[in-house]
Amino acid sequence: MLYVHRTDEGIFIADPTDSSGALRPCAVEWDAIFRAGDPVAMLEKAAGARDARGDAAQAGAGVPGKRALPLVDRQEVWAAGVTYFRSRTARMEESETAGGGSFYDRVYEAARPELFFKGNARTVVAPGRPVRIRADATWNVPEPELVLAANAAGRIIGYTAGNDMSSRDIEGENPLYLPQAKVYDGSCALGPVLVLADSPPDKPTTIRLEITRDGSVVFADETTLAELKRDPEELVSYLFRDQTFPDGCYLMTGTGIVPDDSFSLRPGDEVSIRLGDLPPLVNTVEQGGAV
Repeated sequence: MLYVHRTDEGIFIADPTDSSGALRPCAVEWDAIFRAGDPVAMLEKAAGARDARGDAAQAGAGVPGKRALPLVDRQEVWAAGVTYFRSRTARMEESETAGGGSFYDRVYEAARPELFFKGNARTVVAPGRPVRIRADATWNVPEPELVLAANAAGRIIGYTAGNDMSSRDIEGENPLYLPQAKVYDGSCALGPVLVLADSPPDKPTTIRLEITRDGSVVFADETTLAELKRDPEELVSYLFRDQTFPDGCYLMTGTGIVPDDSFSLRPGDEVSIRLGDLPPLVNTVEQGGAV
């Protein structure tokens, strides 16, 4: 296992089992990680001397003195929907008046998963940078998710945490509006670190969402990967059917945490998403542009 950071001064790696939390620079391109047969071995070989400024607490949180960049270069980000029972129920409720409620129940039970394009380097923001809410939406929520990293061959090489920002009123009005509810500038955040590992996290791993407003927590909840209906390998295999990703890709695996219908994000809110023992992915919320 290896932690990989992308910064404005290059790539840094850390061994999470190293109590010193030492960080090492790697003179490689980000996309090379997704093209390599063994990305851990490649990075270890390319790594320079250990940075004495590293410490165990910072190993996964960031690189001191460096600005974090999005964990995306040429990778596309895709997403799976309705993979948790809670998500199924929420989608059915929000689209009931539009006549689309049964769609979500059927896809939850179907063999083929719902997959959709979520974004790329233009729409994904770095840890610590603002995510956005649409100017033409009135009901906006974050969706905390396990995000799989797959290489060009379609093999899962690691994972990170992600925030799939969603405009529930737009999707609820008509399921065909999903691309507008899900894909816009600042609609996705990944991080704070890419974990290279032979397999996804274990099922007992928690995903926790906490939203702070004016210094007070206004929403908090958590679930576990045991509630994920779909197998991660299965989701990736469907994504790679008749599709090629020469520089690899990310696949967001859906959310099991949905705030109450009365809740909507506001500009200035802080969204914190923690996957297992990893440091949290933290982003503030800002208002999108004028309609």
